[in-house]
Amino acid sequence: MPKFPVFFLSLALLCALPPAPGAAAVQDVAASVAQPQIAAGSAMIVDLSTHEVLYSSHPDLVRPVASISKLMTALVVLDAHQPLDEKISVDISRTPEMKGVYSRVRLNSEISRHDMLLLALMSSENRAAASLAHHYPGGYDAFIRAMNAKARALGMTHTRFVEPTGLSAQNVSTARDLIKLLMATRQYPLLGQLSTTRENMATFSKPAYTLPFRNTNHLVYRDNWDIQLTKTGFTNAAGHCLVMRTVINQRPVALVVMDAFGKYTHFADASRLRTWLETGEIKPVPASALAYKRERAGQLTASND
Repeated sequence: MPKFPVFFLSLALLCALPPAPGAAAVQDVAASVAQPQIAAGSAMIVDLSTHEVLYSSHPDLVRPVASISKLMTALVVLDAHQPLDEKISVDISRTPEMKGVYSRVRLNSEISRHDMLLLALMSSENRAAASLAHHYPGGYDAFIRAMNAKARALGMTHTRFVEPTGLSAQNVSTARDLIKLLMATRQYPLLGQLSTTRENMATFSKPAYTLPFRNTNHLVYRDNWDIQLTKTGFTNAAGHCLVMRTVINQRPVALVVMDAFGKYTHFADASRLRTWLETGEIKPVPASALAYKRERAGQLTASND
């Protein structure tokens, strides 16, 4: 089997990723003679079999997570064991962050809870994510509490949610915490199926209409990627974000990229990291992306102090 171009430092020098309850500890952080250059402000890759950290860059910097929030939204929905075939209405009344946000999905129309999950994960549909929270046992506020309780249960100590879509900059986490979330998704196989769906024609009722949706992760359309779960995110505060469970160099990995500049830069970073892990080759990063990274680093370091 090909080997990664990395060597592992001792535990005395580098701390391991704290384990979530019931999960195996993540081992030593990997180091490389020549680290790759990436555009993202934070990133982390962990081998899901050995729990080795294969790459990390500012993994503990707290940042807005944008629509990566929807992955936690989906976990909370499935934990409630509500009927997935139940038709629920599109409702954003308790989500003030949705005010003025465009969506093709009509308010008060209905679709199954399963398809709401599909649209939230595959196409990052904000009204779908908000509606799932509105139809939670105990109501919207109980849903937000459940999101934060789930984060605590997974050991995501630097993560906080105030709403289910990711539109709020107060939904924050770290690359290290998001690795823990990705690890937890292995217990929810439906999320992998939904999040990697390439296209879907959604059928709504009351009134009856259909809408086409596509996956927001351009890498799912490439046959040279084996993506088992994914979520993208973007807001001005969060930058472009990407999380995936995938296979690199024949190893199952969790990959997190946070706060990248440009519409496709987070995908390019994933490809840069994959190339480096497989071949040792370091791909260049556009100057504009590096300038953005430097500017954001100063802003976020100050806010994390």
